[in-house]
Amino acid sequence: MEPMIEEADLTRTGLPSGSGPTSAANSATEKKTGKTRGKSPTGIALARLRKDKVAVVCASIFIFFVLIAIFAPLLAKLEGQDPTTYHLDLIDDYGFPTIGPTSEHWFGVEPRTGRDLFARFVYGARPSLLVAGTVTIVTTIVGVIVGLITGFLGGWIDRTLSWVIDFVLSLPYLLFAIAVPAALLAVFIGADAENASAEDVATVRFYSLIIVLSFFGWASLARLIRGEVLSLREREFISAAKVLGVPTRKVLFKELLPNLVAPIVISVSMALPSYIVTEAGLTFLGVGLSEPTPSWGLTIAAAQNFYRADPLYLWIPVLAITILVLALSLLGDAVRDAFDPRTRR
Repeated sequence: MEPMIEEADLTRTGLPSGSGPTSAANSATEKKTGKTRGKSPTGIALARLRKDKVAVVCASIFIFFVLIAIFAPLLAKLEGQDPTTYHLDLIDDYGFPTIGPTSEHWFGVEPRTGRDLFARFVYGARPSLLVAGTVTIVTTIVGVIVGLITGFLGGWIDRTLSWVIDFVLSLPYLLFAIAVPAALLAVFIGADAENASAEDVATVRFYSLIIVLSFFGWASLARLIRGEVLSLREREFISAAKVLGVPTRKVLFKELLPNLVAPIVISVSMALPSYIVTEAGLTFLGVGLSEPTPSWGLTIAAAQNFYRADPLYLWIPVLAITILVLALSLLGDAVRDAFDPRTRR
């Protein structure tokens, strides 16, 4: 379990609290201003985070984008549009929109197709956050479990799993990101994969992106947790648990895991923005998500040829990704500083 740290805000009087005629006054003072409270390191870190204005603002920005993704259908309905309807009457013969932002199309319409940009924007937040969140959860669970087992058990298990970690880290994930969707299409659709519908291809690419990022993301966290466990397993409380015959499962998840909260939280806070950027980057390169899935990466890729005639088409998703990733990165730095006992904010 996490050690409890006593924090006392006692008034110093220069005399022992229980001696002399001032003892009663000292007792009253302690009751009013000196309540001793026990806090775990996690509780202290969370208290420091709540006092950090940058962390609060960044967390609010992240929550704002999460709410956009959750209530995307409601927001699109409020505007009166949807992300899939084509408004070809609003496109000229060269594919350029004939209107800008209006009361009916708040961000304008998409060149060549006439689809509503605001609806595409709010729906585009969903795959980015869903892919990043799912991959972060999967890699954290797998990485923590493998790191705990590898660092605590040692021996041939440590050598084998360490070799697996090094092997996964040495693989080129971009090649797998290109190959896995084609392999999954062949497995789930069969010989008719070339004639598969756009919806089937989009679904396969969505899940293949999660699989590839999860496969390559757990290894670095597992290596980090292994190093922490190697130092913790020599502590007195672990030796005492072994002597008392505590089962290995309880030692791992009741004794070691609570002492790994700080590196796990820091890793999660730094991994989430990196996966958002990776998803958008792979989609921009054409090996991530595909139409008809609304995606910020797809919008940026399609907007390259129209950024002069329709700047909003390009800059809205670019600014959204930039603000979201910057907020999560700063929040990750704040979390790291809050959990680091050597810093005082």
